[in-house]
Amino acid sequence: MYRVGIDVGGTNTDAVLMRGREVLAGKKTATTPDVTSGVLQALTLVMQEASIAADAIGVVMIGTTHFTNAVVERRELSRVGVLRLALPCSADIPPFSGWPADLVGKLNPLVRLSAGGYEFDGREIAPVDRDSILQFACDCGNADIGHIAISGVFSSMNPAQEREAADLVRSVLPHAHITLSSSLGNVGLLERENAAILNAALVQLGRRISAAFREVFRSTGVRAPFFLTQNDGTLISAERIADYPILTLSSGPTNSMRGAAFLSGTADAIVVDIGGTTSDVGILQRGFPRTAGVAVEVGGVRTNFRMPDVHCIGLGGGSLVDSAARTIGPESVGYRLYDEALVFGGDTLTASDIAVAAGAAQIGERAHVSHLDAKTVDACMRRMREMVGIAVDRMRVSDEPIPVIVVGGGSVLIDGDVDGLPTVRPPSFDVANAVGAAIAQVGADVDSVYRLSEISREEAIADATAVCRRRVIDEGALPDSIVIINVDETPLAYLPGNSTRIRIKMVGDLPI
Repeated sequence: MYRVGIDVGGTNTDAVLMRGREVLAGKKTATTPDVTSGVLQALTLVMQEASIAADAIGVVMIGTTHFTNAVVERRELSRVGVLRLALPCSADIPPFSGWPADLVGKLNPLVRLSAGGYEFDGREIAPVDRDSILQFACDCGNADIGHIAISGVFSSMNPAQEREAADLVRSVLPHAHITLSSSLGNVGLLERENAAILNAALVQLGRRISAAFREVFRSTGVRAPFFLTQNDGTLISAERIADYPILTLSSGPTNSMRGAAFLSGTADAIVVDIGGTTSDVGILQRGFPRTAGVAVEVGGVRTNFRMPDVHCIGLGGGSLVDSAARTIGPESVGYRLYDEALVFGGDTLTASDIAVAAGAAQIGERAHVSHLDAKTVDACMRRMREMVGIAVDRMRVSDEPIPVIVVGGGSVLIDGDVDGLPTVRPPSFDVANAVGAAIAQVGADVDSVYRLSEISREEAIADATAVCRRRVIDEGALPDSIVIINVDETPLAYLPGNSTRIRIKMVGDLPI
């Protein structure tokens, strides 16, 4: 059986067809404004190149920018009802604190605070107020709000109150879609609540996108199941993406890093993924992206669910170049590169034009950039190398030598080593993001607080491991393929009972 990996970027949509660990074909096409037609084109081309029939494809994995663009561009978002179970505590900082005003205005939320929540050890702050929740549901119904986010203090430790509140809301609004914060985020009420709100706002779009992809595959004759890649490099099924679209927001950089590890055979490295609009720099640890240890902003909103630790700079193949000032980016022509760049007959000087003029890239017509001053071209090439070098240095945690893997269609912008470190450009580097999607596994993680005065450290880790393993199996992984990616322990000195936060991540292979 063959597998297809597709990654949708701001400039290009890449697709690969793989058999086992072998990349049989790879294609790069321009991302289309509606995205799905670009996916259709890339899928069709890669099947033609490999001469593979549609019924031979066993599975399709997709990384998409649909949901990221929706949040950043403030479009296709649903109005949301927000219920926090916290009173009499946690009222001083209400929901939407710290959010960009334009995004709050776009969501036009209906917000209620109600009694409930837990202490860190599972004791109730207060029981849920049934009458208050039922009134909230009625108010949402009267406002024609069908997407609801429910959060509670320490609900990630005990989701019982969130589930009770959801049942009460459904008794009034049986067709409402409800996002529970306990199903998304980790410890930290505000960030977890923010993730639930964003997810609720994206659910309707998620259902449309899932249906659109099904139609794409139907039109090409592909009947295989398809998955979308998540922020942590693992997969989510097409059925679940309709309920949890927010889990895909940072899948692009993650796919590139996973693909870079696979193609280079290097599990620990710095990865520089240069696309058409931006460059993403991240750290590989055991073949997976290093996870951000602090809250991550999405469209100006702080969240704390699984996200890769990535530093992004405005350098890509479509970056605008000011030859006089010798500045590059962050503005970019994006997916219009093939219409506007000089080498493609356009009238806009881009980073790709500089690379072609320098002889580092062979795309378009070099004759169209023959008039560029050689000293200016050299200075711009040095500037691009410096920009990447600064980004790499920012991500390093020690002065120990570590290889740099450069991937992405825009990686031709960089010639030579980066920041004095050995630099690798592996085979199929230009479609590494699609390769990362194609090799993705299913996974799960657990984030729990244990009181070591009541349970031993070994028992706590064993309990968290068992819970995580069950979750991976529930996602469809083969039990014998499951491995532990990392185990983190953080003593919580400010809590009694020798409390420790244990985080475990595990992955496994699909049975294909």
